Amino acid sequence: MNRQALDVIVIGGGLAGLCNAIHLSKLGKKVLLIEKNEYPKHKVCGEYISNEVLPYLDFLEVNPFDFGAVKINNFELSTRKNNIISAKLPLGGFGISRYTLDLALAEKAKENRVVILQDAVLNVTFLEDTFQVETKQNSIFTSKIAIGAFGKRSLLDVKMGRNFIQKKAPYLGVKIHVKGNFKEDLVALHNFKGGYCGVSKVENDAINLCYITNYTSFKKYKNIADFQEQVVFKNRFLKEIFQNSEAIFEKPLSISQISFETKKPVENHILMCGDSAGMIHPLCGNGMSMAIQSAQLASKLILNYLNGEIETRKELEKQYIRQWNRKFSLRLKAGHFIAMLFRKDTIASVLLQILKKLPFLLPIIIKQTHGKPMKI
Repeated sequence: MNRQALDVIVIGGGLAGLCNAIHLSKLGKKVLLIEKNEYPKHKVCGEYISNEVLPYLDFLEVNPFDFGAVKINNFELSTRKNNIISAKLPLGGFGISRYTLDLALAEKAKENRVVILQDAVLNVTFLEDTFQVETKQNSIFTSKIAIGAFGKRSLLDVKMGRNFIQKKAPYLGVKIHVKGNFKEDLVALHNFKGGYCGVSKVENDAINLCYITNYTSFKKYKNIADFQEQVVFKNRFLKEIFQNSEAIFEKPLSISQISFETKKPVENHILMCGDSAGMIHPLCGNGMSMAIQSAQLASKLILNYLNGEIETRKELEKQYIRQWNRKFSLRLKAGHFIAMLFRKDTIASVLLQILKKLPFLLPIIIKQTHGKPMKI
């Protein structure tokens, strides 16, 4: 590879990174994507995606239903007191594992001549309008544009001194795939003390169980099994699902130090995408969609910059920050607010009673954390 000829280096090969790489390469740009893990790999993730992304995935020539994605149209919510309410999803969505979707996107990127390098990025410097990216395997690459798509928390966040990394990150995520009885067209969100669990089908008739909890609550117990028995199973819907299903994974996956603090969409001239730019509470079930949408937003502006339609880097960054905030800031605020309500038992119970009496309100609330079908 001619290292001096790169237009874009994408750091991180999750949904945002891969979609950026496909979009930019599809339109003739030379892209290097650096990802520390090999494909395919399971990740702690809710694995439900709103249908709003389908037009864009079609543009990228990746159809999730070709890889077994499950159509989902219904939503169910329960509180810690085992009250439950159901609703139709305004747009609907689909379930697919990150194991399968990331691999499909990676293969499409390779088809588009994206170079995917399995390595870890140690440092990124910006000098004389050029990025220099250093990796663990002692490689050095240069490019005109760098995209940060390295997820929730990274060594690079520490090196850049990003504000959110200085603060305590109190959440822990746990995920497992199981076989059992669960409606195929349903995504459920069940609350328990200190957290909530998403449940939905993915490909191959597997059920994804993914929950997030406050680490302070979790560490009072011996292990994940003990925590589930003593806390998670207080929600009878979760108890029934867990106890009447058979684990596919040998052991649950977990991730700690999850932060929902505000992040900047641009750091050190790097355009941040996906979780690197901001995370919506999993309770809202739309983080995967946001990652994919942020890739379209970044790619379009990068193309305009590389093609001379945006004249300066300063203007590129200004436009990205403005468009990112316009698209996502209200969703993130709504996510914080909804999560705060459900952390308070009394308020959550009152809210559920209101929603039972006025069921038309639930789809309106869901819309606050979702968008409209993406325009191509």
